[in-house]
Amino acid sequence: MSQGRIEKDSLGNKEVPMDVYWGIQTQRAIENFPISGWRAHPKFVDSFVLVKKAAALANQELGLLKKELSQAILQACDEILSGNLRDQFVVDVFQMGAGTSFNMNVNEVIANRANEILGGQKGGYNPCNPNDHVNMAQSTNDAFPTAMRICARLLLQELIPVLKNLESALAEKGKEFDSILKSGRTHLQDAVPIRLGQEFAAYALTVQKCRERVEVVATLVEELGIGGSAVGTGLNTHPQYRLKVVDSLKSWTHIPFRPAPDLREAMQSNFPVSTVAAVLKLTALELSRIANDFRLLCSGPLTGFAEIVLPAVQPGSSIMPGKVNPSMAEMLNMVCFQVVGNELTVSMAAQAGQLELNVMMPVMAFNVNFSIEILKNAVREFTNRCVSGIVANPDQCRQYAEKSPSLATALNPFIGYARAAEVVKKALEEKKTIPQVAREDKLLTDEQIKKVLDPKSLTEPGVPGQS
Repeated sequence: MSQGRIEKDSLGNKEVPMDVYWGIQTQRAIENFPISGWRAHPKFVDSFVLVKKAAALANQELGLLKKELSQAILQACDEILSGNLRDQFVVDVFQMGAGTSFNMNVNEVIANRANEILGGQKGGYNPCNPNDHVNMAQSTNDAFPTAMRICARLLLQELIPVLKNLESALAEKGKEFDSILKSGRTHLQDAVPIRLGQEFAAYALTVQKCRERVEVVATLVEELGIGGSAVGTGLNTHPQYRLKVVDSLKSWTHIPFRPAPDLREAMQSNFPVSTVAAVLKLTALELSRIANDFRLLCSGPLTGFAEIVLPAVQPGSSIMPGKVNPSMAEMLNMVCFQVVGNELTVSMAAQAGQLELNVMMPVMAFNVNFSIEILKNAVREFTNRCVSGIVANPDQCRQYAEKSPSLATALNPFIGYARAAEVVKKALEEKKTIPQVAREDKLLTDEQIKKVLDPKSLTEPGVPGQS
């Protein structure tokens, strides 16, 4: 005995499981695209359902969709937005071009639930039809890119405060470590002194700049091309439809979405989405650099820099007892590598558009959403489980600063470059500090040395030891 229901589309009949809310086109996609096992991001489902809800309301207000059908669609949408039927969105993220499979998955689930609300049966599509009613005045070609931009904007809204928290945590460490003198390093070689707090303050400013760029690109995806229908001309849509849809989306999300000034351009080009991916990549590169620095600064504890201590979050080795690794920094590195790779995929997809449509949108949506999600989670945990608990090793920092041959740079104004170079050579040969050699050779008085090697003087503009 059959365990399914028979549905029909333009290609013929197909059996669909009896109890599911998706329909024949979704079933074909399940069979055609068993690729990754990955499903759409929950926020992407939300974004698509918001588009369907806004479209139904607009079409009702414009007299194009019966109120009975509209209200059933709205109720079905609200149920999904509240968390119901989430297991019914089953199309793989790697699917047919433009996202028609996922659009129909959403249309079918909403239509079947609306028919239940109206007393009908799943699969009958009477009185509510997925194409004629749920998809009214839409095409995948304008609904998918609209949902893609909404989703990116909603996810960026979650990422921005996480970056802000990291920025604040680094700035706090900058203040906490401000008095700790250490050796600077350029080319991974000893350089003139710097304060540990200055390094952390610089990290904080870097994250601030990244956050500000993310805030800027977030405004780009607020421009929506809904209402363009198939090729951006608005065929089969009321002239007021797109304005009403955008107004509803703006009201429900509290985000200043706006209609695209040219619906053809909004369909042809995915510049806003690829720009988001690019800024995420640049942010990831900066975060990865900072994570690398943390791993260097905490290296050791006996044979490395050991200038800072990162919180121990778990044992670092399955064979070496007591070993602790910079686990959170390593995790952030790996996430950043993934974000960089995702951006390349988005870039390739963005340039692959042809004429009136870019059919590579599903892979763009997946990679942008994935990047924002993992970056948000990684930065949150890196901040809470690593940055906030960092402890400095001031004695080690000071020792390196005094042993650094480049400390002799501060002597240049008093004894000249050539004589200072001799001091460095002697210090290295005799394994002494620069202050020790300066004292022994009576190059400067103790009072002069104290002024010249004052931490603030060494790490701020000016000539140490001189007014």
